[in-house]
This record gives sequence, structure tokens and C-alpha cells, in this order.
Amino acid sequence: MAVKQGAQLTSLDVMRDAAVIPVIVLEDVRHAVPLARALVAGGIRMLEVTLRTPAALACIEAIANEVPGAVAGAGTVRSAADVQAAAKAGARFAVSPGYTRAVGEACSDRGLPLLPGVATGSEVMAALEGGYTELKFFPAQQAGGTAMLKAFHGPFHDVRFCPTGGVSAANAREYLALPNVVCVGGSWLTPADAVKAGDWERITALAREAAALRKP
Repeated sequence: MAVKQGAQLTSLDVMRDAAVIPVIVLEDVRHAVPLARALVAGGIRMLEVTLRTPAALACIEAIANEVPGAVAGAGTVRSAADVQAAAKAGARFAVSPGYTRAVGEACSDRGLPLLPGVATGSEVMAALEGGYTELKFFPAQQAGGTAMLKAFHGPFHDVRFCPTGGVSAANAREYLALPNVVCVGGSWLTPADAVKAGDWERITALAREAAALRKP
């Protein structure tokens, strides 16, 4: 799928670009650009930079400004203030660990696609009431894994999921085989030791393997 720089995205655009959205934790802004370039070189462009470190917003801004092939997104978005800060830094999509109306409305107001996190039927229904049908299933393994997603498919046949949390290269295909799963999220593409060592070739290789994954 061709996503033009600066073009308005939908949540489904974000999910369909590749089978895996990397969940990225960056401690040092100097790693942001080479990491993003390594992922893009491997075919992964939708990059979820989690707001878990003081450097996160600066990393999003650096990627947005310096890596044209990447689409920088913000993860661990927990408040309307997080949404505003992420959008100001240049994030083009947001991912949250849960769903609140405040976060949903803030993203809607900014035109920022959101993948809100859900783990129960009630949470899915709350997100649907907010107008969200593309959701992050989190934490996937701990919340019931593929069995839970199969159970969700009956009552929520119109919802599409991105399972994240405990998803790895070893089990990604099991999730992708489900009819209500579009992509998965995972941290295995950006191992902390590889990032710290600046082993960008290893990260490109992991991205290439992830990009080769396809829906059956």
C-alpha cells in the first residue's frame, strides 16, 4: 500500500500496511533516526514509538522530520494531553493501552487515527460507542490469546484487531490466521541490545522477516 507523506490516514491504513507494527521503546533520541531507517529498509513503515521514556516525543519528532519513508506513531497514549503532545511532535497515528472517551475524542478532534486497547467485551463495546471498530487487543496473551479473539468474532464480527502483548515471531502466524486479525504488534523487531549496540543490520533483517509475514 502506498501511503503518501502527509496524507490523511485511517486506522485501517495503519493496520494494513504490514503484518507487524513494531512496538518501540527508545531511551536515546540519537537512536531514533537510524532505527527508523533500519526498519523502513526492511519493509516496515508504521512505527509505534511508545511514550514510556522522556525521549519519546523527541524521537517521534526526529523520525517524522528526518525519515521520509517512515510513518511515526505514538504508543502508550493515556490522556488527551498525550494526544496533543504526540500530534505536535509529528505523530500520524496513536495507540493506547486502553480506551477512554477523552482519548478517543482528542484523537478525533486532531484527525489522528487511534487503535484503542481492549481486553474484554465491555471494553470493545465502549470503543464501538466511540466510533472505533479497529482495536488493539492488549495484553493479548495474558487476556486469552487466540482463543479469546475467536470468541470475540461471534458477537463482534464487525471489529478488526491488532493483538499486542506477548506476540512474537513464534506465534504471530497463529494470530494472523484469524479472520478478525489484520496485523499484530510486537517488540521483537527492535531488541534492546540491538538498539543499544547500534546493530541496525540485525533490525533490518528482523523487519524483513516481519514484512514477509502475510495473512493466509
